[in-house]
Amino acid sequence: MGKPTMADVAAHAGVSRALVSLVMRDSPKVSPQRRAAVRKAAAELGYSPHVMARALASRTSTVVGVMVNDLRNAFFADVVEGLDAAAQAAGFDLILNTGGRVPAREGNALRSLLSFRPAGIVLLSPVVPAAEIEAAARQCPVVLVSRTSRLGGVDTVNDDGEAGSALAVEHLIGLGHRRIAHLDGGGAAGAAARRRGFRRAMRARGLEPIVVRSEHTDTAGEKAVQELLSGYHRTGLPTALLAGNDFNAVGAISALTENGLRVPEDVSVVGYDNTSLASLRHLCLTTVDQPRTEMGRLALEALLERVRGERTEPVRHLLHPSLVVRNTTARHRDEDQEAGR
Repeated sequence: MGKPTMADVAAHAGVSRALVSLVMRDSPKVSPQRRAAVRKAAAELGYSPHVMARALASRTSTVVGVMVNDLRNAFFADVVEGLDAAAQAAGFDLILNTGGRVPAREGNALRSLLSFRPAGIVLLSPVVPAAEIEAAARQCPVVLVSRTSRLGGVDTVNDDGEAGSALAVEHLIGLGHRRIAHLDGGGAAGAAARRRGFRRAMRARGLEPIVVRSEHTDTAGEKAVQELLSGYHRTGLPTALLAGNDFNAVGAISALTENGLRVPEDVSVVGYDNTSLASLRHLCLTTVDQPRTEMGRLALEALLERVRGERTEPVRHLLHPSLVVRNTTARHRDEDQEAGR
C-alpha cells in the first residue's frame, strides 16, 4: 500500500474529505467529537498532512527556507539552532539547503527555496549577488545573517566585525606582539568589516597591518600560513595571527605545527566566531565570540514581523562581540626576555 491520503482518512472515519481538510487546518468550525474521530483515523492509518500542499491550498505557509553558506562550518549550525528554536516556538518549520560558497550555486539554491513558496527566507553569509537577493525579497521576506545590505525590503543581523577585530588586535598588542598578520576571508560575507577593523586597530597603534588573502576555510588557513612562511625569514615572521574565523584558524595552526612552529610559544593565533571547535580541549582557541544562537533568534523574529505585517521598514541588528581568551595566545617571547634583564 502507498502512503495514506486525505481521502483514505475520510473513508476510515466515515466523514467527508472536506471535513478532514478542516481538521488538518485546525479549523474551529469542526465539533470536538468529529475532530477526535478524524485524528483517531489519521493516527491509525499513519497519515500526516503534506506541509507544502497545505500551504498552497490555504495560501499561507509555516515554512521558512534557510540557505547555509558552508555545511562544514560549526558557526552555521549554532545560528540554525537559534533559528530552529524560535521557529518551533512560533509554529514554523525550517527547510535547509546550501550553495557551497559559490555564487552561481547559491542562486540555484535560493530559487529552489522560493519554489516551496515559504513564509520567508533566511540567508546565512550569502555570496549571491545583491540583485538576486532583491528579486527574492519581492516574493517573500528575506533576512541576511552575517552580511550587510542597504535594500529596503531586506533585514539584516550582524556582529560588529570591526569591533571584533579590534578586540583581537588589542589583546595581542597587550601581550607584546607588534608583527601581527590577518588571514582574511577574501570575498566572504563579513570579511570586509573584520579586515577594516584589523587595519584601523593596527594603524591606531602605529603598526603596519599585514593582510594575507585567504578564505573562511581550514584549507585556506593552511595555504595562507605556507605563503607567510615562504615570504618571511623566520626572524621576521609575524609573531601573531588573527584568522578570518575559527575554521581558518584550525588550518593555520595545523600548518604552523607541520613547519615546526609552536602555538602559542612561537606564534599566537586568534580565531573568530567562538564555535564549538574553539572550545575543544586539544585546541582551546582564543577567539572572538559572536552570539550565534541569538543571531538566529533575531533573524527569525525579524522575518516573522514581516510575515505578520507588523512593519515594513528594514531592521538592522548589530550585535557586539566579545573576546574569549584561551590557550593559543601568549606573551611575545622577546618581551619576556627583555623583562627578565
